[in-house]
Amino acid sequence: MVLAFGLGLLVSLGADARPVGGVVALVGLLLLVPPLVAYRTTEFGVTNKRVIIKTGFIRRHTLELLLRQVEAISVDQSLTGRLLGFGSLTLTGTGGVRELFHRVVDPLEFRRRIQGQTA
Repeated sequence: MVLAFGLGLLVSLGADARPVGGVVALVGLLLLVPPLVAYRTTEFGVTNKRVIIKTGFIRRHTLELLLRQVEAISVDQSLTGRLLGFGSLTLTGTGGVRELFHRVVDPLEFRRRIQGQTA
């Protein structure tokens, strides 16, 4: 917001806004890299025997949970998440295993697939 205000002030004073606009665009692109890497390196899978979730690029986090050990699947979506199709997924297994995954694409469909395999 401060950058937008500064850019507006420069334009109103008659200064050339192209260099400032380029800097703002570059900062925006740099802020886009970490979520894009997280999106591209996250894998979700459901087989007839287990749920497999792998996240991370340099630091890898892997969860393999047998379907018969899944006790509960919780989905949390904000208004933005509902509009854009993402949310948080919490898998609870026997023995107190509880795993939380943020920014899951279409978490309701993933929950449906897990429930479909267990039925």
